[in-house]
Amino acid sequence: MTNLRAIFGFTCIILTNLLVTGCTAVTKQQSDNMATPPMGSLVSTEWLSENLDQPDLVVVDSTVIVKMDEQGKMSNISGYSRYQQEHIPNARFADLKGAMSSHDSPLDFVMPTPRQFAAELGKLGIDNNSKVVIYSTDNHVWAARLWWMLRWAGLQQVAILDGGFAAWKAESRAISSQEPKFSEKKFKLALKPELIADRNQVFNAISDPTVRIVDALPAASYSGQFSMYARPGHIPTASNMPTSDLVNETGHYKSFDELDMMQEGNREQRVITYCGGGVAASGAAFTLHRLGFKNVAVYMGSLQEWAEDPKNPMTTDVTE
Repeated sequence: MTNLRAIFGFTCIILTNLLVTGCTAVTKQQSDNMATPPMGSLVSTEWLSENLDQPDLVVVDSTVIVKMDEQGKMSNISGYSRYQQEHIPNARFADLKGAMSSHDSPLDFVMPTPRQFAAELGKLGIDNNSKVVIYSTDNHVWAARLWWMLRWAGLQQVAILDGGFAAWKAESRAISSQEPKFSEKKFKLALKPELIADRNQVFNAISDPTVRIVDALPAASYSGQFSMYARPGHIPTASNMPTSDLVNETGHYKSFDELDMMQEGNREQRVITYCGGGVAASGAAFTLHRLGFKNVAVYMGSLQEWAEDPKNPMTTDVTE
């Protein structure tokens, strides 16, 4: 009897050890394979730093550099050279001036074909299960442009880094000049065409009180005091929402409550944003999306297309 008790006790100890070891092994395996925690449409530098090594997270630099010549004319060039000098570790570069735009038009930042865009996402190692965080070096609107394009393509898990690369550097976080190695993937399109508006939709919206048009350019452009396009002013019935008003002096987005107080209107209403070439308009659309507006589109052609055709009305009246 004593021997049986001893054997039973020894067996229990072995089983207990096996169960503990097994649970520990499962816990470690789960920890090793843990996916990136849920993220909203805007993430902090702290969140990104804590999750930078997660295997399903793809960080993308979308920088475009704005230059001004001696005559005061502005031009945009790819930010790839700056990316090569310094970027967030493991970040990949998305060229909004290059492969992320169509070059079959004289206009800037023309949307690529869906097939072209999907192929470029695959080259960046992005598939439909990826979680993507986008940043830009100077201006938040470049990240917002790519954010909107990714949502148009059907990617669900995509966010912008609040404060961008400037905030990351200001906090003395790790910086790299090494381009990461990664495998290409296949991105399957699930297009949301309602996120993009064309000229005809904007034209019809002028006389449609159920659709709101938003101009994302500076107030001086809206009122016609200066113009970078064929004609001054704004599209009739449009309200003004300069993207510079959406961020504070450090380049971080203003608080949700502060932004919410700036916006009135029905969150279910159709809203179309525009600017010069669909970039700042994406910044306005991103903010409206965060504030709960459910039916927002970006007019990608914007004033570079609209102002060229005299059949498209414009006004400098700011009292409407």
